[in-house]
Amino acid sequence: MALKNELRTQGDFLFKYRSYLPIIILVAALFVYLFQDFHFIENEKTVWELVCLDVAVFGLLIRIITIGFSGNNTSGRNTAEGQIADEVNRTGPYATVRHPLYVGNYFMWLGLAMFTQNIWFCVAFTFLYWVYYERIMYAEEMFLIDKYCTDYTDWSMITPAFIPKLGNWTRPKYKFSWRKVIRQEKAGILNLFVICLLFVAGRQYLDSGTFLETDKHWLYFLIAAVVWYIIIKVLQKTTNILSNDRS
Repeated sequence: MALKNELRTQGDFLFKYRSYLPIIILVAALFVYLFQDFHFIENEKTVWELVCLDVAVFGLLIRIITIGFSGNNTSGRNTAEGQIADEVNRTGPYATVRHPLYVGNYFMWLGLAMFTQNIWFCVAFTFLYWVYYERIMYAEEMFLIDKYCTDYTDWSMITPAFIPKLGNWTRPKYKFSWRKVIRQEKAGILNLFVICLLFVAGRQYLDSGTFLETDKHWLYFLIAAVVWYIIIKVLQKTTNILSNDRS
């Protein structure tokens, strides 16, 4: 098999199962985090955990901005259906980088990797992310080239693949849609705080045999995220408030 065909085959496979990469990272990060010695005093530990959360939330904000300004049937969680693209996104975040969602994913998962306080783990995570998503991006771009031909390649020649060129920003084609963001990111917000709580509670239990005795703010974060998730799920099942708002 030619290398380009092999890369596309691998990319299509990884795209289909890309939701499982965070699980691999989570298990590895938890193992490193729970079974190494730390030298932070309690206040420093809390500050570092909040820094990690800030990095992860920064990634989430990139995803929110990207999804909010995108059209329907683009920038979606379409694992089950395969790749979907009703148009080539080229304005707003997509004017600065071809894969802004994956830039957001990187920072979300980097924030979790940083919980380990291990620079080598963060480097290894970055390398794994690069190898994994390089193939997914290749397969996505081949799909878009097949569908849109020069309409995609002309845009790709002036837009970087992963490192944003902020000077390229152009006014988004669509108005920002909170409905689309809420529909697609409700689980991501909940999962972020569930994972953070796993890190903090697991470490505290190993250190002192207690759960969140001194880190109750993480529990409050999680409770808020759970309430948010339940409200959105109820609204989706009982009303059309969060239905598509774009034609």
